[in-house]
Amino acid sequence: MDLFDSNSSERASLPRNMIENSMFEEEPDVVDLAKDSTAFPTFPALEPDEVTYEPRSSRLLVRGLGENDMDDDEEDCESSARLLGMSFMNRSSAHRSNSSPYTRQAPPRSCSRPSSRTIVVCVLFLVIVASMTMVLYFLPGCTFTKAGCRKPNKTSPIETVYPISTNGELFPWAQLRLPQSIKPLSYDLTLNPDLDKMTFTGRTVINMSILHSTNRIVFHGANLNITKATFKLGDGQASDVTVLEYKPRQQLAVNFSEELKAGQYCVLTMEYSANFSNTYDGFYNSSYTDKDGNKRVLAATQFEPLSARKAFPCFDEPAFKATFLIKISRKKAYMTLSNMPKAKSTNLSNGLVQDEFEKTSVNMSTYLVAFIVADFTPITKNVSETQVSVYSVPEKHGHTEYALTITSKLLEFYNNFFDINYPLKKLDLVAIPDFLAGAMENWGLITFRETTLLVGKESSLLEKQVVASVIAHELAHQWFGNLVTMRWWNDLWLNEGFATYMEYMSLQEVSPDLETGNLFLSVRFRALDKDALNSSHAVSTDVNTTEQVEEMFDSVSYEKGASILLMLNASFPGDQQFRKGIIEYLKQFSGLNTDTDDLWNSLTQTDKSTHHMNVSQMMTSWTSQKGFPLVTVNLMGNQVTLTQEHFLLTSDNTTHTSSLWNIPVTYVNDSCSLAPECRQVFTLKNKSDTFKLSKNVTWLKLNYKNTGFYIVDYGKDGWSALTKALKTNVSVLTYEDRASLIHNIFALSRLGRVPFRQVLNLQDYFSAETETSPVTEALLQFNNIYRQLEKRQESNLASRMKNFIMKTFHNLTAEQTWEEEENVSKQELRSALLEMACSLNEENCIQLATSLFKKYMESNGTLRIPGDLQQTVFTVAGQSDETWDALFDMYVHATYDSEKRKMLKGLASTQNPQRLVQILSFGLRGSHIQTQELPLVISTMCQSFAGCLFAWDFIQENWDRLIEKFPIGSFAIQTIIKSVTSQSSTQAQLNKVQAFFSGLKERGSQMRSVQEALETIKLNQRWMDRNLPTLRRWL
Repeated sequence: MDLFDSNSSERASLPRNMIENSMFEEEPDVVDLAKDSTAFPTFPALEPDEVTYEPRSSRLLVRGLGENDMDDDEEDCESSARLLGMSFMNRSSAHRSNSSPYTRQAPPRSCSRPSSRTIVVCVLFLVIVASMTMVLYFLPGCTFTKAGCRKPNKTSPIETVYPISTNGELFPWAQLRLPQSIKPLSYDLTLNPDLDKMTFTGRTVINMSILHSTNRIVFHGANLNITKATFKLGDGQASDVTVLEYKPRQQLAVNFSEELKAGQYCVLTMEYSANFSNTYDGFYNSSYTDKDGNKRVLAATQFEPLSARKAFPCFDEPAFKATFLIKISRKKAYMTLSNMPKAKSTNLSNGLVQDEFEKTSVNMSTYLVAFIVADFTPITKNVSETQVSVYSVPEKHGHTEYALTITSKLLEFYNNFFDINYPLKKLDLVAIPDFLAGAMENWGLITFRETTLLVGKESSLLEKQVVASVIAHELAHQWFGNLVTMRWWNDLWLNEGFATYMEYMSLQEVSPDLETGNLFLSVRFRALDKDALNSSHAVSTDVNTTEQVEEMFDSVSYEKGASILLMLNASFPGDQQFRKGIIEYLKQFSGLNTDTDDLWNSLTQTDKSTHHMNVSQMMTSWTSQKGFPLVTVNLMGNQVTLTQEHFLLTSDNTTHTSSLWNIPVTYVNDSCSLAPECRQVFTLKNKSDTFKLSKNVTWLKLNYKNTGFYIVDYGKDGWSALTKALKTNVSVLTYEDRASLIHNIFALSRLGRVPFRQVLNLQDYFSAETETSPVTEALLQFNNIYRQLEKRQESNLASRMKNFIMKTFHNLTAEQTWEEEENVSKQELRSALLEMACSLNEENCIQLATSLFKKYMESNGTLRIPGDLQQTVFTVAGQSDETWDALFDMYVHATYDSEKRKMLKGLASTQNPQRLVQILSFGLRGSHIQTQELPLVISTMCQSFAGCLFAWDFIQENWDRLIEKFPIGSFAIQTIIKSVTSQSSTQAQLNKVQAFFSGLKERGSQMRSVQEALETIKLNQRWMDRNLPTLRRWL
């Protein structure tokens, strides 16, 4: 998500009632509907199957009827009308009759007295109820079951209540997790997709071992119509069986009259039919338009975390590893891909071809199975006895070369680093036109969005950095996740935290010119921001529902997981101890499932021979509890006192926890602060501890290069000393340390530990700052304050904040050129500064961006805009009605994916109401704009005041359609919720957000991201209420 948005002054002229009666206003204006109905723009006609919506919170209000004047029945009336596609906002008062149902009826002012008979009956009823209560109270304790009360509570177990399956029979299982009595050994899958009818048939043969005697087999299946099922025990005859289904948990089961004995083997065979999934998971259809304008259809899979069951019946949990033999039929014009190389192709009598793939040479979890039916084109290279191929649609074949090159380098690096060669014969990387996730690590068949795999030969290094980072992440998964897999989703971080860490570490070795250090530092800051909230969760935490599984895919599992691994590595002596530990872990558990303790134990065993460091004892404190520590330092001469506490942002009187962490505190001082050998370490295990330095020092800087996952408060004198040192010599600290000071002091201000005046004192050194990380972190923090002021409609104060930002960074911005720049760090800095300047309507920036776009138009796209400047140029183009149309036409016809996505963000940054509605409408339908891009569209729109109004109302009106496209709790839904709420800071905004989400019930009200949103608004409100007077005086 971009850090900066477009200036509100550029937005189209919106009717006063639409803006002021928004979710951002305490009291609604009351307008005369008849007089004002022409003020609002006419929206473009929508397709018949489209849900009509307008900004609910900005509807025109009938004179005399305020927003809060509707009772429950009237709200239902409005909801019903909305479902019928009726727009309240577009109605004219002329269409209302005097007998409108919205006319409130006066309540009766008196009531009749009850009769004597009624009183007697009521008293008698109360006596009976009281008597029964007393009898029950004095009875012995009893557990009531279907058979009555037989035994005292202490000995009578609570009877399991089994759910009812779809055919009316009892379903023999009542838990989310499958029983452990059956182990699948191998799958034989035959799939027959029909890309014309958007359906497929299948046959699944599961060979199983019985681990514990049982009379049932329970497994997974979703939206599968099972037409035939047979079961064979040992060498016996196969017989027909009935497959029961319990849809709420997507479980299937077969009951047996005779018990299956431990040690036996059995085979379950099922034939079934299904429709392709209409979302982005399971076995779903996709399409693209070829160079001749023809629509080409394909089918692909996305099974993680819980969707293999939508393609074939299976034991769909990570711990149920097995081998897979896959056969897929296709038309002759298509090709198929799966995890393993193709073994043979057979012509079928119906004119189709059946491709059979080799049986997997490794045991795999079901979420790693993958197959594709398409007409893609590959480029191929042999690397370390592995055939590496990159596939794309034929028109984008020329954009695959960089991916092949960087993949080859990374594969060789990982083979050497892990001391375990990649185990499969081939490795395919495939760009899918419709793909929700950034990429998916399917073993041997990694799938990507086109934007994260394809990059042009003339692309900037910054664009290549994006592609290389995603590839590095997915390749790391071939070891962390595929070879060794977490036992259950509560330890997802073992997959994602390691892959995230290795993505940055590997590229620093393989392609240092990509300079991924700045990016890794930034994501660690954002992980701290999220983990500071009370709604956060432990790295390893309980997962008991499907929604909780989806919600584990967040920055705690990814970025915090990577951050604590970085901290652990930095705490080891030398460069090789950490590597030795993870090699031992991978070799010990190769092909198996693990939990967090297994990793720590492996690392502890590796280190015992040298330093006797108990990794398990140290790291458990970082994975078993949420949040992170705040370390307060008190320096008196050469004596240092460190104190730790939970850094917990809370908007209420929540008691701070007594959590303690085992913290490897690193520090440098004024006599030696830059070189790695200056770094010293003190382990803080207790609430407080003291140590002495070899001599007196003027200042200490803790958390060298921000390799630790904690925040530091230096106290008033400590902050003053560090600020003074930076004003004297900005290079006295590394750029990472300067960026961490900026991040930490803003975080402490948010916590209420330092006054905002102290934050402003630190910014006095900014005039000398030129490095990317400190500048971009400061820009983000100040921009966040500006956006909150804008959304509070503190227009005067927001304008002054804008002027302050432009003045603070004016000199550095003026130094930026609009020509090609080769250095990645300089590209990042230039991109951030110019996006900021143009979003705040800096005149020179707007002129240069507009001029560059016009030259680009006149050249018919042959003129190249430098990659790091494209977002700035396209966003400026999106602000003008004249250039917006041209930009939209370019977007529709663009083939280069990275450029296309930047165009979309430019289009979504418009302030024109009709176009905002149009973009959201296109995205929801998947017309012109892919539905997978809706989260990006919404997050971009929410960087402006008017855009966020439309996005918020769109979400409310279309919530049910959104959760059909994106699963509840998924990263896409998390992104959408955060986008529309993260910069809200008033009670009115809080009330509206709370009311909407609480009304969703099982449709999303309990999501962690909802709690995070409410918490964030409360914290924003508290910070603003506390600091507005300071801002007014300062600005």
